[in-house]
Amino acid sequence: MPAVTYNADGLVPAIAQDAETREVLMMAWMNEEALRRTLATGKATYWSRSRQEFWVKGETSGHHQAVEGVAVDCDGDTILLTVRQTGAACHTGNRTCFFTALTPEDAL
Repeated sequence: MPAVTYNADGLVPAIAQDAETREVLMMAWMNEEALRRTLATGKATYWSRSRQEFWVKGETSGHHQAVEGVAVDCDGDTILLTVRQTGAACHTGNRTCFFTALTPEDAL
């Protein structure tokens, strides 16, 4: 397994995927300590860039992510969490953060 490669800010993107449906739920950021906490506790723990603090998914919303697996991609620069999601993954209340389709015109 490749070592995790963190960006210049010491962060790596982490994708959360539903363990049962394989639906992609969300993307957030982790630093080395967030990844260590996630692996140690089995609770998805991320780094909030805006608040400059750790957050355990569901700590305030009740929408927890129980981590069943953690993998790193072939380049070591993206983490994939396989989770059991309780409630919505997105802060908007949607099950997933990926609910807005883009058209070719949107991407220009």
